[in-house]
Amino acid sequence: MFKRRQKQSLITRLRNMVWPEGGWKRYGQYILLRLNRLKGTPQEIAAGVACGVAISFTPFVGFHFVLAAITAWIVRGNILASALGTAAGNPWTFPFIWISVLYTGREILGMGDVPGTRVDFLHVFEKGMHALMTFDFSMFFRDIWPILWPMMVGCIPFYIVSWLASYYLFKIALEKIANRKKGKRA
Repeated sequence: MFKRRQKQSLITRLRNMVWPEGGWKRYGQYILLRLNRLKGTPQEIAAGVACGVAISFTPFVGFHFVLAAITAWIVRGNILASALGTAAGNPWTFPFIWISVLYTGREILGMGDVPGTRVDFLHVFEKGMHALMTFDFSMFFRDIWPILWPMMVGCIPFYIVSWLASYYLFKIALEKIANRKKGKRA
């Protein structure tokens, strides 16, 4: 019933993932309208989105949906909105997030920048998954922990700032949409 008359080609769908057909502004408006249709107050939905955005700054890739849902439940936010908020962490943003979080954590812990070290995050995550699946904790603490610990510490300031910023931005936007909707009904 709601399908396109002409199915989009694979290339068109891939291009729309990188650059939406109607532009980023229209895509953003569409996301706000979708969020506004969720059940709950603008505060609950904004809290859910904020939890998803903030969790995207943690190094626990693969657990973002679950962690976002748990934090949304704790702050009484919308759990579905938290899942949508995790889209802030995606293949385009993760490299920047991981590097920022790692170096911030190293600075907080007093490690500073270790000269000549380059972190291959894909290799680290691959080794981490292997270590956890085989219960090889010596490998985990030898190879993964020196990178995971600074990332865990470094994500805290990013978590707080991103939660507050996204909460207030989405709360304001959703309240404006709700007020506009009330005005049309009256």
